[in-house]
Amino acid sequence: MVEGPTPRAPGRARRVALVGETYDQTREVMVMGDSGLLACSPPDRRPDWIATRRLLVWPNGAVASLHSASEPESLRGPQFDAAWVDELAKWKKAKDTWEMLALAVRLGADPRICATTTPRSVPFLKALMARDSTVTTRAPTEANRANLADSYLAEVRAMFGDTRVARQELDGEYLDSVDGALWPWPLIERQRCAGVPQLTRVVVAVDPPASGHAGSDACGIVVAGAVTDGPALGWRAFVLEDATVEAASPQAWAEAAVAAYHRHGAARLVAEVNQGGAMVEAVVRGVDPLVSYRAVHAQRSKAMRAETVSALYERGQVFHAGGFPRLEEQMSLMTAQGFQGGGSPDRLDALVWALHELLLRPAGDPRMRAI
Repeated sequence: MVEGPTPRAPGRARRVALVGETYDQTREVMVMGDSGLLACSPPDRRPDWIATRRLLVWPNGAVASLHSASEPESLRGPQFDAAWVDELAKWKKAKDTWEMLALAVRLGADPRICATTTPRSVPFLKALMARDSTVTTRAPTEANRANLADSYLAEVRAMFGDTRVARQELDGEYLDSVDGALWPWPLIERQRCAGVPQLTRVVVAVDPPASGHAGSDACGIVVAGAVTDGPALGWRAFVLEDATVEAASPQAWAEAAVAAYHRHGAARLVAEVNQGGAMVEAVVRGVDPLVSYRAVHAQRSKAMRAETVSALYERGQVFHAGGFPRLEEQMSLMTAQGFQGGGSPDRLDALVWALHELLLRPAGDPRMRAI
């Protein structure tokens, strides 16, 4: 859209927004990356990179500015005739950023936004794809065969086989909730709220990874609060934050969990200790010895524990204070037969422990049972 018939001739677009999840990702992937704008531009049309202004300037005068989806307000003020956004489905503030961008892409006769993303099953992407103004194209990994090693293609196909992960990550399919999901998307959407009342109690739940090194699985960390006035069957809980950290050392995830504990003024930090035993408490107390801590042991399968908590959503007792794309993705893939996604449902496990602590555990609650 930027390029014209000759290097200095104008194209359809002259003011472009480039938006990634963070400024660093916008620069390193969309501009500097192997498939970025600098690498893919013909030599006579390659734009100049002005690092101090976060700008690309083409020989024909077209300009592209870099923006971060983590800062939606940065899109308030400028205006554009085109935009490219990358990995939209993993943005934590996707809806807010898109709305601000849509207001800014208003120049010219035919302003357009191009979104490139892995099609994760997240509510905002689903809604965007359903709009009449959205045109969707898909391509499997093999469409890029000319730029990939044969060994890579063979390896990833052998690794993922005929799984949902392969259909999503390799074939570019958008997959909605699995059959028999304990949390189908309509249920998640129904239980979303705009505000949170005065909470009686807030907890942070932690699902530590099985191995304690920096290359291990994610550490699920979820913050939830509850209003516990009246009969227990009428108590309401609100999911406040998904503070999960990826591939973190024990020290790093303990610091993240304790930070969330203080950030929300939590009354308790709950951690599953089936994998880490006494080490989990030791590393948490090494960060803050005064944290109110409770260790919990899983006595039933993940699916059985999740089924108990999904019933709370069905009864209208649990709400999401905003959107939590990666947590909700795991929720939509959990069935009574087990987790249908790849890896461990670490975020979901933490959610289950948080809601158990808030709504199911209290003494005297007739629904209380070991999970």
